[in-house]
Amino acid sequence: MVTTAALPTPRLRWTVVVSTVILHLLALLALLPSNFSWRAIGIAVFLHALTQGLGISLGFHRMASHRSLRVPLWLEHLFILLGTLAFQGGVYGWVGYHRLHHKHTDQALDPHSASKGFWWSHINWLMHTVPTQSLLPRMTQDIRDDKFYQFCHNHYITLQVALGLLLYLMGGMPFLVWGIFVRLLVSFHGTCFVNSACHKFGYRSTDTDDMSTNCWWVAILTYGEGWHNNHHACQSSACFQKSWWEIDPVWQVIRLLQAVGLAQKVKTAN
Repeated sequence: MVTTAALPTPRLRWTVVVSTVILHLLALLALLPSNFSWRAIGIAVFLHALTQGLGISLGFHRMASHRSLRVPLWLEHLFILLGTLAFQGGVYGWVGYHRLHHKHTDQALDPHSASKGFWWSHINWLMHTVPTQSLLPRMTQDIRDDKFYQFCHNHYITLQVALGLLLYLMGGMPFLVWGIFVRLLVSFHGTCFVNSACHKFGYRSTDTDDMSTNCWWVAILTYGEGWHNNHHACQSSACFQKSWWEIDPVWQVIRLLQAVGLAQKVKTAN
């Protein structure tokens, strides 16, 4: 058992700091007139929907982290690949830290506890060694032995480089700038806002024992993830919407998969 007294002091992860700064600077290339292209923007939007919507929200979050649904193995691996291409770290880290977040929400052992402030929960925790990192293998035992998960986790940088080369061959610098740099920046901050804004702004439908909130504009950025208080109220549910106007696009995809027989054991709050 890990106690707060035994936790080491977080240290800066300079590789993450530098790479994050570089990503933000590269995204500024989209401001150059030579890199403007409606086709490139279309590619970015399409890839964002695949990697952030189907990859992160459905694959990494609702399927891998919470096991809110079951799909055939080939489809599970496809969702994990798409989540890997969102470039938010390896799948074991993403799933493990998220499970720790739910186990210790807004407490000392929560890796991005909102009780430490907006900046910490949004991005600063990524810039530091997280004291509970040693717990990740224990938190991800159920997916550790899957060879495809291992491949994606170990080669997420190589896979992103390969996608970048493909986009460059397809449409030159505009495709690379919008399809990689801008897309990754928007996706990165979208997920970060779930950790930060959705523990500070918005409203609460359920009186949970944490700081989680429902934030409509984060829900737009993340295909439904912004209904975060709803999610914390029933973490195992694949559906994050309670009211009719709380639109959850990923839930609609799950319903479609269920209707055609590709999703089973779908958990809901009802």
